[in-house]
Amino acid sequence: MARARTGVRALGAVLAAVLGVTTLAGCSSTGGKRAEDARKAAENARGKAAVTTPRWTFAMVTHSGDGDTFWDIVQKGAKEAAAKDNINFLYAHSDEGQQQAQLVDSYISKKVDALIVTLAKPDAMKGVVAKATRAGIPVITVNSGSAQSREYGALTHIGQDESVAGEAVGEELNARGRKKALCVLHEQGNVGHEQRCAGAKKTFGGRLQNLYVDGTNMPDVQASIEAKLQADPSVDAVVTLGAPFADAAVQAKKTAGSDAEIDTFDLNAKVAAGLEQGTLGFAVDQQPYLQGYEAVDLLWLYKYNADVLGGGRPVLTGPQIITEKDAAQLREYTERGTR
Repeated sequence: MARARTGVRALGAVLAAVLGVTTLAGCSSTGGKRAEDARKAAENARGKAAVTTPRWTFAMVTHSGDGDTFWDIVQKGAKEAAAKDNINFLYAHSDEGQQQAQLVDSYISKKVDALIVTLAKPDAMKGVVAKATRAGIPVITVNSGSAQSREYGALTHIGQDESVAGEAVGEELNARGRKKALCVLHEQGNVGHEQRCAGAKKTFGGRLQNLYVDGTNMPDVQASIEAKLQADPSVDAVVTLGAPFADAAVQAKKTAGSDAEIDTFDLNAKVAAGLEQGTLGFAVDQQPYLQGYEAVDLLWLYKYNADVLGGGRPVLTGPQIITEKDAAQLREYTERGTR
């Protein structure tokens, strides 16, 4: 998705210089050296501010639990955009809605220049987002809460429509001839997770059942899926709602002796490998790197030039169905932690 980058001419100059050197290298006897010089120039530019705007402080507070690799990718995107935009980037998280709100409140007290929040548990976050906007702190929501984002006063929402993503899963299960599926919810109370499973149920021609597990306890996740597969051999598909849980489902399938296909939301290096090896059927990618990167970049554009994207509608980063044929192409990106 294309984005205007007003005021980043310094970055354009760096890229133009790099591209110019690379072009010359192709038609010169010293091309090898010049190509190497271009590579070094690009590496030196990485991580350095490309703008001369003030060093604003942006804070991101998410509903992530500990050890969730999805949020590592979101942070990576946000940090790289922050480096480019001369932003001091702060990050905090809690999977408890009330504590997430308290973290946001602490950043309001510190008078940060902008906030990025998730609304997985919107009722807990409504008051504190309103407090931020009253204090003149611009807010962008990411990942969860597209339905509440505008109502709560956020500039825009960046992420995928969870209901639409769920519907895409149901359609993909139909295309694969599946008849009975489990939708594994690892965080109770997460509105987005409920929307995913409801969306899948809406379009799936077979029967879909929700399975609630404790996502903070991976052995419990595996045991719960295994027990369900053993109790009902007719289950021919298991859909997990996060990349870290896909592996637990694969292990549960083996132990249960099941033939069910394992599919998942979200992508990481292990999921990409599983798609290539055939242990996973498909993944739903919502591009978390893009969510973090665009949130910081759009807040910078707002602070610098009062720009707002979306026109009151969410800026969508997904869903994209990833299968075995796509996995090899994406391997490089998953290994470096950007997909």
